Amino acid sequence: MKRWPLLLPSVSVLLVWMIVPLVMTIWYSLQNYNLQSPPAQFGGLSNFEYLFTDPDIPIVVWNTLLLIFGPLLITVCLGMAFAVLYDGPFPGRSIARLLVITPFFVMPTVAALVWKNLFFHPVWGLLAWVEKLFGMQPIDWFSSHPMVAVIIIVSWIWTPFATLILLTAMQSLDREQIEAARLDGAKAVSRFIHVVFPHLKRPISVLVMLETIFFLSTYAEIYVTTMGGPGTATTNMPFYIFSRALQGFDVGLASAAGLFAILIANVVAYFFIKRISEHL
Repeated sequence: MKRWPLLLPSVSVLLVWMIVPLVMTIWYSLQNYNLQSPPAQFGGLSNFEYLFTDPDIPIVVWNTLLLIFGPLLITVCLGMAFAVLYDGPFPGRSIARLLVITPFFVMPTVAALVWKNLFFHPVWGLLAWVEKLFGMQPIDWFSSHPMVAVIIIVSWIWTPFATLILLTAMQSLDREQIEAARLDGAKAVSRFIHVVFPHLKRPISVLVMLETIFFLSTYAEIYVTTMGGPGTATTNMPFYIFSRALQGFDVGLASAAGLFAILIANVVAYFFIKRISEHL
């Protein structure tokens, strides 16, 4: 009880910081409020009715989930592989560690531009050059496989973060356990499954929850490369809010879509925290 006077200012600021925007979002979601035709008028649940009858919403929800689970699977697997690789001694390890985390310091918009123009471009991109070298027809990634292209870009940006978390966790592992397992005749795969992986369960849980929060707000990579297309092929919930609501200055519809995005975020967070984290 003696701590409450010290905690009260920070807790009060945090509550105001969270509650005021949430209350304003709920209020505007019930308004027919377009900045091009003020003033706002009470519209009840009309914004939600429009939202849930929009035929694009199932595709948007599916794309949102793909842009969470796809990069999550890739970054955790690659991050674990890099962590195991860079935990061992080899010449130039410090430089290799620096190179592997470099993409994390590149802004998402810059990374998306680099991949769009230097790697995935169907005429002068690096992949197109390799495909031509082997007599293959270059692939127009953003037209033929737009979602795969966006997932690769997002994974490239966030794999260094996963590597950092898991490499730090591996370096805190008791080396005597690994040495004891090796002396007992355990092979490398067996040592990883029975000694290393159990030690990484909690860091993986934290990593999954953190990356889920970031992947729920994936926007810049889509805006720079595909603008949500072709059609709605790469439109996730943040880009839907931008394209359908904010471009039309419809504050009411944007607020309703924002509340729906919060609902999706909570469902996904519940799945990871209550299901996956408990089984790791």
